[in-house]
Amino acid sequence: MSKSNFTRRGLLKTSVAAGGALAMPTIFSPSWADGHAGFTNAPQGSTVTLGFNVPQSGPYADEGADELRAYELAVEHLNGGGDGGMINTFSSKTLDGTGILGKKVEYVTGDTQTKSDAARASARSMIEKDGAVMITGGSSSGVAVAVQALCQEAGIIFMAGLTHSNDTTGKDRKANGFRHFFNSYMSGAALAPVLANAYGKDRKAYHLTADYNWGYTTEEAVTQATEAVGWETVNTVKTPLTQTDFSSYIAPVLQTDADVLVLNHYGGNMVNSLTNAVQFGLRDKQVNGKNFEIVVPLYSRLMARGAGANVKGIFGSTNWHWSLTDEGSKAFVQSFGTKYGFPPSQAAHTCYVQTMLYADAVNRAGSFNPCAVVEALEGFEFDGLGNGPTLYRAEDHQCFKDVLVVKGKENPTSEFDLLEIVEITPRAQVEYAPDHPQMGGAAATLGSCNPGA
Repeated sequence: MSKSNFTRRGLLKTSVAAGGALAMPTIFSPSWADGHAGFTNAPQGSTVTLGFNVPQSGPYADEGADELRAYELAVEHLNGGGDGGMINTFSSKTLDGTGILGKKVEYVTGDTQTKSDAARASARSMIEKDGAVMITGGSSSGVAVAVQALCQEAGIIFMAGLTHSNDTTGKDRKANGFRHFFNSYMSGAALAPVLANAYGKDRKAYHLTADYNWGYTTEEAVTQATEAVGWETVNTVKTPLTQTDFSSYIAPVLQTDADVLVLNHYGGNMVNSLTNAVQFGLRDKQVNGKNFEIVVPLYSRLMARGAGANVKGIFGSTNWHWSLTDEGSKAFVQSFGTKYGFPPSQAAHTCYVQTMLYADAVNRAGSFNPCAVVEALEGFEFDGLGNGPTLYRAEDHQCFKDVLVVKGKENPTSEFDLLEIVEITPRAQVEYAPDHPQMGGAAATLGSCNPGA
C-alpha cells in the first residue's frame, strides 16, 4: 500500500473554547474532495459501509453484544431514525440525519472472538469483501492493537472500541487509529488517591493479571500509582485469558502478608476471579490488623451484574456510567433504553460516540479520505457526548477527559443500579506527556497517515 503524509491545508478546528463557546466548523480546501485522489474503499453511489468488529463469542461477549446494540443505534440516528440521541447534544453540528456526507450508512459485522487472529481476519474480510471504509469495535486491547495495525496497512480508519491498555495509543499507536476510551495510566492516576484515602497508605497489594497486553499495562499503571502513595507490591501473578476457575491463583494469596488483592481482570475473567476470592473468604479476612480489600481497576456495569453482591463496596474506575446527569448522557440513555429496554454499558457508550465522531469528522473534512479524517480529528475538542469537554490529542490520538472512580453499591435498587460514582477525577489529574515511559517513551510515534489505494 502506498503511504502518504498529506500536507496540512488551511483549516479551522471546531473546538470547545474557554467559557464553552464554539469556534466555527472545520473548513478544508476542495483538494480533499473524494474524486481528486484514490483511497481504499472510496464510497460509490448513495451508501457508505462501516465495519463493526465485536466479540460475539468468548469471555467478552457481553460487552460485544452491547457494543453492537450501540452501533445499530448510531446508524439509526445517522440515517435520521429515532430521536437523534447525542446528535442533539454534540457540540459539533454537522450531523443532521442524512447519513454521512449525504450517503446512507450501511454496516457489516464480524466476530473477533476476543482473539487477535480472528479479529484481523474478520476486519480484513469487511475491508476486502464488503468495502468497509471504517472499522470499529473490540473489547480487548490485544484485538485493538492487531486490528489497528491492519487498518494502518490497508489505508482504513480504525475507531477503537473498548480498549484500555496503554499500548493502543502508546507504543503501538498508529496514524490511522483513534481511541475514545480511557487507558490504564488514567485508571491508576484516578484510583490511587481514592484508595489511599479509603484504605490508608500502608498497604500490601497482591496482583492477579490477565496474561496479555491490557493486563500488563494495567498492572504497571496501578502498581506505580499505588506505590507512589505508599503501598507495597507483594507479588504479581499472570493468569491465562481462557481461565475460568481462579481457585489455584487465589489460594497462594492466603500464604502471604498481602492485605489487598488487585484483580487486573475484565469481563468474565473478573466475574470468576472475584467470585473465587469471595468463596475463599478474602472479604471476611483480616491481615496486618486491617480488613482485607479487593480492587478491580477497570469496572463495567455488565461485570458488576455478573458478579452480583460480590461487588459491594469494591472500588474501580470506569469510562462512563449511565447515571451521569449531563445532557449528552441523558439523551443517550433515553435513546438506548427506549430501543432496548435497559440502560447502556460503558462499552456501548464509547462505541456509539466513536461512530458519531467519525461521521462528524468526515462531514467536517468534506471527504471520506482517511487522511482528511485524521486531520479533522487531530486536536479536535468537543463536548456533549457524555464525558464533558474532551480532547482528541494530535500526538497520539488519545482522548483526554474526566475519569470516573466507582464502587459497588451496598443497597442496589435494580440489576442495573450496581455501581455508584464516588469521584469524578478531573482531566488534569490523568493527563501525561505523549512520550511517557508507560506509553513507549520517545520511540513511540504515530507514523504517517495511509490513505491506501
